[in-house]
Amino acid sequence: MPTNRDTVPAYDGPLKVPVEPAQGGWYTDAERAALRLVFDASDNWRSGWRFAEYAAAFEEKFAAYCGAAHARVFNSGGTALEMVLRALDLQPGDEVISCGINFVAPHLAVINQGGRLILAEPDPLTLNLDPADTEARMGPRTRAILLTHWNGAVADVARFEELAAAHPHPVHGPPKIIVDAARACGGRSPSGARVGAQGWATVFSFESKKLMTTLGHGGMVTTSDAALAAKLHALRTYGGRDQWGTNQVLSKPACAVGLVQLARLDTMNTARIERAQQRTTALADIPQLTMPPQLDGSRHLYYRHMILVPDAWAGEGRNELMHALASRYGVGSIISDPVTYLGHDFIRRHTPGQHLPRAERLAGRLLCPCLHPRMDNADEDLVRHAIRSATADVTRSRTTTT
Repeated sequence: MPTNRDTVPAYDGPLKVPVEPAQGGWYTDAERAALRLVFDASDNWRSGWRFAEYAAAFEEKFAAYCGAAHARVFNSGGTALEMVLRALDLQPGDEVISCGINFVAPHLAVINQGGRLILAEPDPLTLNLDPADTEARMGPRTRAILLTHWNGAVADVARFEELAAAHPHPVHGPPKIIVDAARACGGRSPSGARVGAQGWATVFSFESKKLMTTLGHGGMVTTSDAALAAKLHALRTYGGRDQWGTNQVLSKPACAVGLVQLARLDTMNTARIERAQQRTTALADIPQLTMPPQLDGSRHLYYRHMILVPDAWAGEGRNELMHALASRYGVGSIISDPVTYLGHDFIRRHTPGQHLPRAERLAGRLLCPCLHPRMDNADEDLVRHAIRSATADVTRSRTTTT
C-alpha cells in the first residue's frame, strides 16, 4: 500500500538514504537459477504454470522449518490473515484483542471479518502487546488475541496461551491465539521455539520489504490444527466442492523463489541482527535516545531499528529530529507505526471511545532510521553520523527554545 505521508519526513528534497528499504530479503544466483528452471519447465502447452507441486514443496519445507504440523501458502499475508479470521467464524459482538501500535492490515482484517476490535496497550520495551493490559480487557466475548511480533521483536506467545486458557469463552473455549509474524519470519520465542510453532495460527508475509520475499508478494499460514489447515486449503482454492472460496494461491515462480529464500533465511537474518546490534552499540552513548532492546537467540530480527526519543520530545520533537535527519543529512526514517485509530479513519470509526495513552505516547517517541544488512559501510556510517548530529542539533534547538 502507499506510504502514509504522516509517517515520513515532511521534506521533498533528495535523500542519500531512503526512508526505508524497498526490499528486505535479497536475491542471489540461486533464485535466478530457480526461476530459469521453472520457466523452462513451464513454457509448454502440455505442462503450463500449474503451481501445485511447487506450492506443496514450499509448504512442507516451511512447516518443517517452523516446527508446525501444517503450512498453507497464499498470494499475500493480508489475504492469509483474512482467511484465518474467516475460519474463526466471528459473530456480531465477538471481540478480538490487538495492540494499538500496529500496521493497519490486522485491524482492518478483524473489522472486515465481523469482529469487534479491542485495542490494548504495548509493552514499553518491545512495543509488543502487553499481557497484563490484554488480560484486563478480556471478557466473555473475547474470541481471539491477535498478537504481532512487532518490527522483529518476538513476543512470548506462551504467555498469551496461558491467558487464553484462564479466560475461556463460554461457548468456544479458550480464545484463539492468532500471530502476525509478517516482520519476524525466522525468529525464536523466549522458549526457543521457532516463530510459527505456537498459537492457533501464525501468518507470515513475503511482501517485498519482508525478511524473505517471493517476487514482491506472498504469504503463509502455519498451524498444528488439521481442521484449520484443511479449511484454509479450501478457502484459497474456490472452496473445494461444498463451501465458499476464491483464488488466493501463490504463483509457481514465487513458490520456487520462496524455497530458495527459506534456505537462506537464517543467513539473511543473522546479517541483519549483526548490523542492527552494531548500530545499537555505536549509538548507545547518546543520552537522549533509547536504543532497541538487544534480545538473545534470534528473539529480535530488527525488521526496523526502532529508537525512542525522550518523552519530552514526543510528537513535535520527534518530528523535528526526523526532518533534521532528512533535510540536513540526507537520511530517511519512518514512524513504524502510529496508533492505528489515529492514522486511519476507518479504524477510528470502528473503535469509538477507545483510548490508549501509553500507546499514543510511545508512538509519539518512535522513529526508525533506515537499516538494511546490505547497506555498505559508507551508508551505515552516514546514518550513524546523521543520528548523532541531528540529535545534538535538536537538543540545542529545544534547549534554546525552552
